[in-house]
Amino acid sequence: MAFALLIAQTLVLVAGLALLAQFVIGLFSWGRRQGNFFYQLFELIARPAVKLIRLITPKIVLDRHIPIGAFMILLFAYFWLGFEHRASCKAQLEQRGCEKWAAAWTSPPSQ
Repeated sequence: MAFALLIAQTLVLVAGLALLAQFVIGLFSWGRRQGNFFYQLFELIARPAVKLIRLITPKIVLDRHIPIGAFMILLFAYFWLGFEHRASCKAQLEQRGCEKWAAAWTSPPSQ
């Protein structure tokens, strides 16, 4: 369970960073952003998250606001998955994916 949570958290992180990178590229080349190769690449990576948010939001929400909503939901999902991963490792420390937690919890505190 902990390993699956870790994979899900990593996928959420990649999609969120792709949206953030799209935003930064858009800031520097707003008028030409659709012709930018890296903008299109990050758009391709973040497309599943953006489409999912478009499906669950009402049609009154403008399409240009969907990436912002997707980023916010991905941000909350990242932290929620992190807390769930920690709780899963705390329940059973021998699971695959809990190596860093095991090292942190079994080592003596440094002074």
